[in-house]
Amino acid sequence: MIPAYERDPAAIYRKSFETIRAEAALERFGEAEREIAIRLIHACGMVDLADDLVFSGDPVAAARAAAAAGGPVFCDVEMVAAGIIATRLPAGCDVVVTLNDGRTRGLAGSLNLTRSAAAVDLWRDRLEGAIAVIGNAPTALFRLMEILLEGGPRPAAILAFPVGFVGAAESKQTLCDLDLGIPFVTVLGRRGGSAMASAAVNGVAAGLIEEKP
Repeated sequence: MIPAYERDPAAIYRKSFETIRAEAALERFGEAEREIAIRLIHACGMVDLADDLVFSGDPVAAARAAAAAGGPVFCDVEMVAAGIIATRLPAGCDVVVTLNDGRTRGLAGSLNLTRSAAAVDLWRDRLEGAIAVIGNAPTALFRLMEILLEGGPRPAAILAFPVGFVGAAESKQTLCDLDLGIPFVTVLGRRGGSAMASAAVNGVAAGLIEEKP
């Protein structure tokens, strides 16, 4: 027998966020950080995620300013882009994925990189002042940091949520350890993923355009 369940989408949305606010340890976050943290927890269903979140600088304000200025949102995989509610981004703020660009495979071979890492090289022309979003591949985050350490163009903010058992924790810890001077948000450890990465972008967008459930 199917039990009674909530059918009102507005009520589901409201109750979900109320539950997160009641159960998660959000006291250490500022107002803008707290709203992003809530969305990240909502995306994964784990309130203890709050303990592993790291905000450096003011990535929310930096990302909102970049989006308002029409800076692109670079995503490492299509799944991240698919989760972004593009209609809530300002006009001219493109969501860009280069993983399946025709140049990526050859570049990966010539540079001895994964395709995910090589795809980041194709961001260079528009990376300055952009929003860099990693929701899958640790190698993409490592490559982004290599480009930055080489003096390459600097994004306005980094939203870093690579996931997995090889390199994910290490790539995010490296981001925390380096003094890149770029605002970022990440979650320590193996957890991450496309849903969290796109949730972070949607949280940024919610501060720019009025949002409805």
